[in-house]
Amino acid sequence: MSEHHLVDPLPEEPPSGNVVVAAAPAILRVEGLRKSFGSLEVLKGIDLAVTRGEMVFLIGPSGSGKSTFLRCCNRLEEPSAGTIVVDGTEITGPKVNLNAARRTIGMVFQSFNLYPHKTALGNVTLALRKVRGFSRTEAHERAAAALADVGLAEKAGSYPAALSGGQQQRVAIARALALEPRVMLFDEPTSALDPELVGDVLDVMRKVRAAGMTMLVVSHEMRFAAEAADRVVFMDAGAIVEQGPPDQLFSAPREARTKAFLSRVSH
Repeated sequence: MSEHHLVDPLPEEPPSGNVVVAAAPAILRVEGLRKSFGSLEVLKGIDLAVTRGEMVFLIGPSGSGKSTFLRCCNRLEEPSAGTIVVDGTEITGPKVNLNAARRTIGMVFQSFNLYPHKTALGNVTLALRKVRGFSRTEAHERAAAALADVGLAEKAGSYPAALSGGQQQRVAIARALALEPRVMLFDEPTSALDPELVGDVLDVMRKVRAAGMTMLVVSHEMRFAAEAADRVVFMDAGAIVEQGPPDQLFSAPREARTKAFLSRVSH
């Protein structure tokens, strides 16, 4: 990854016999998050803290509220109640500058959401100019570097119709990364892809993680979760049922609902 995409490491304080080293602070903190659509309560009081550089996977059956939770984290969906703080900014606060707050939160969707009339480079450049206000030259340089980061330097001049689904998704990841977010949200990033194209997208996600990016991922890729995640969170019926390191949650889940879900999916 290019160095401009690296997340700044937390300052370290050397431990001594009299110093208690605090746990890393949460870069994303969600407290009491509720979301209803009419009479249907989709999120029922979610509490979740994600530390800087952590990769957290959200798993669970369809309809459990995972994608709604992600969309609330950048206010694409308006929470019914609760507090969301991203990198020190309460994005649910009444006076928040939502456009500024969203610059710290990258999002990659199931559908690629690329402009068909713009090249790969043009799609990434447009976001940099509109969201960050970069000059044409600076946006071009940053976009080219981001495409190189995801292995698509040679496709910069290609239009989405000439790219595979996996390549389109990698352009979407490059577009999000180029904005230098502090947190990346991935909503089913591989579910629209043919199976043979999934691996390239997962490889890019591994690189993003290795570069220190904080990542919250909704996905059915259980093997990838088992291998790459720091923590797996199991959601069902709008609530967090269980969470823990992937080796513990996948091999020895504590809750009956988690066991039942995992018995239906392979990992």
